[in-house]
Amino acid sequence: MRIISGTHKGRTIRPPSNLPIRPTTDFAKESLFNILNNRLDFEEISVLELFAGTGSISFEFASRGAKDITAIDINNRCNEFIRKASVEYNFLNIRTVRADAFAFLGFCKAKYDLIFADPPFDMKDISKLPDLVINNKLLLNEGLFILEHSRDHDFSKHPSFLEHRKYGKVNFSFFLYKEV
Repeated sequence: MRIISGTHKGRTIRPPSNLPIRPTTDFAKESLFNILNNRLDFEEISVLELFAGTGSISFEFASRGAKDITAIDINNRCNEFIRKASVEYNFLNIRTVRADAFAFLGFCKAKYDLIFADPPFDMKDISKLPDLVINNKLLLNEGLFILEHSRDHDFSKHPSFLEHRKYGKVNFSFFLYKEV
């Protein structure tokens, strides 16, 4: 895994082999950030990464200058890796929280410009994530929720669904939050 662009472009991320993860492929991550490049001013956004694993997505946002990043993972080894790597890379804008992502979405009071979730593909409650994010009003107006998932899920009927992108076995569904 590597950081695709920004101040740490090309830097390799080497997590320990014993982490229970399925990282987003570099191909999918690069494609995702090409889309986001045309939609966001990275230096102006706050980001929440759910099911952070290696923190690869958080590191990509940090390298591109995101002002505030919160990485959530229930696994203490994942959080420890993200914390140590953040110090090593001098990413002072990343904060890690050890929490169950579903529980965090229930008690979180902050609002974000972008929320990214990469849950295990076989997780049974993955289809609840868009409603939890949207209904709990965790996004700022015009904020994006991006859900990485397998081809087994179709979110196109969700009222906040924006678009779907597929890169190999990786699927991204985008949701747009609009205040009413």
